[in-house]
Amino acid sequence: MTVLDTPAGEILQENATTVEHLDIRGTRVERIHGEFWTSGQRQASSIHEISYRGCFKPQLPAFFIERFTREGDLVYDPFSGRGTTVIEAGLRGRRVAANDINPLSCILTRPRFFPPDLPGVAARLSGIPCRDCRQDTAPDLSMFYHEKTEAEIVSLRDYLLSREREGSLDYLDEWIRMVATNRLTGHSAGFFSVYTLPPNQAVSPERQAKINRERGLVPEYRDTKALILKKTRSLLRTVTPGERERLRAAGESGLFLSCDARNTPRIPDCSVQLTVTSPPFLDVVQYSKDNWLRCWFCGIDTEATERLMTVTRSLTEWKRVMQQTFLELFRITREGGYVAFEVGEIRRGTLCLDEVVVPLGVRAGFSCEGILVNTQHFTKTSHIWGVDNNSSGTNTNRIVVFRKGSEG
Repeated sequence: MTVLDTPAGEILQENATTVEHLDIRGTRVERIHGEFWTSGQRQASSIHEISYRGCFKPQLPAFFIERFTREGDLVYDPFSGRGTTVIEAGLRGRRVAANDINPLSCILTRPRFFPPDLPGVAARLSGIPCRDCRQDTAPDLSMFYHEKTEAEIVSLRDYLLSREREGSLDYLDEWIRMVATNRLTGHSAGFFSVYTLPPNQAVSPERQAKINRERGLVPEYRDTKALILKKTRSLLRTVTPGERERLRAAGESGLFLSCDARNTPRIPDCSVQLTVTSPPFLDVVQYSKDNWLRCWFCGIDTEATERLMTVTRSLTEWKRVMQQTFLELFRITREGGYVAFEVGEIRRGTLCLDEVVVPLGVRAGFSCEGILVNTQHFTKTSHIWGVDNNSSGTNTNRIVVFRKGSEG
């Protein structure tokens, strides 16, 4: 069933437990509470299992894709991150457009539309030369890696950057780069590094050295090529032949952009049926800073990227940028199309960004169909950080749903 068959209000109230009736600056809105999807990451496709700071679960975009689109419709995410929205859309036979000002996003997203065969990855890895020891041209990463592991990482980086400069980087190289980027640091033997924070955030060298001293850690050798193959096998383990075909079709026609979400001229007017996105949340997540090691490995200028990103403590500035983003979303959304704008919950619930966002979308020309509040349970990450998900951080998914044009 899609919104083309049923009024949006009825669809949003499926499985609702409570409904609040609000008046937000003259706009009457229903805030609908309930458990609309599970938060179990591993109940989604294995191809999603790439870590990125501040990402949402695949079940969130799936909820809207299933109800508000049909096969062949264009699904978009202007703040794409690890690509959850567009990967989920591709798996379901939708066309895709992804954008993120951080070029790391495309590196983590596009390769998964062209999943390789394991023997092909193994053959390519075997042909990549490795130095026996680290080179002085690389930064000192000895607090993260065994000397031999570090040499392998630097060798792989040099190979990939050389291929990129030559214009010969192919889908196998892009897949290997994506997997290696995901394996750089983590808290288990499946990563290249000594024990450190979860893989969606890299600490500074100084902080890692302190962790090593406190825990009595010495980096052990990790076979990077073996770990890349292991992660490849894991990412592909549930992907069916049909899903491979759908992903490839979506990838071949897809747009993978790295520009300001307020200005996306490559996306045609009135072309997008559904946008599902989660914008930067004020000062909650320092996306580029957290990914400094990934950016180094991929040859990305971290400081330049940080200057372009919308991470601010100023609500006024955040609203200004988001207002301009909504105007661009209105331009590219087709009549009857939807925007699902996820704003979580920040500052211990004292700032309700959903109520801030409603007037922005309405001013841009959208109608607000409601605010969906999905109940969350504790997550693995919250326990690692020692955070109670009901008192700190983002403890609920709050999605403001907009529509372009009138119903029916």
